Amino acid sequence: MNAKTAIKFTDNKAAQAQPDQYIEITIDIARTLESWKNSLYSFEWLENDGSIKPLNTLSENEQAKRRAVEEALKTEQPLEKPLLGIGILDNIEIGSGRAVLLTLAAKGRTTMPVHIPKSCESDFKPFLASL
Repeated sequence: MNAKTAIKFTDNKAAQAQPDQYIEITIDIARTLESWKNSLYSFEWLENDGSIKPLNTLSENEQAKRRAVEEALKTEQPLEKPLLGIGILDNIEIGSGRAVLLTLAAKGRTTMPVHIPKSCESDFKPFLASL
């Protein structure tokens, strides 16, 4: 898979439930992960150097989530767009869809659509993909 591989995405359920609160943007995955590695939760998926852990080193629960995303990719099922926000340390946090974002990153994807709160739009300018 590369950045041009066609993947079907569906809107995040939280964004669908409150469409006036969220917008869709396309992120640069590398820049996004550089910020997310400062998250308190990044250790579950990232090595100390910021690279994505191999499947067999993830917890059983996270392995199952990654396998589900890989199966959806293989069978060309749509993936739900992740929901991102800004954390208390001014870094990106992944509210939902972590397995989708990180599995695609591990497979070489460089950009992807996500939902963010409208109130955070200016905070995400550094993470926008150049399309």
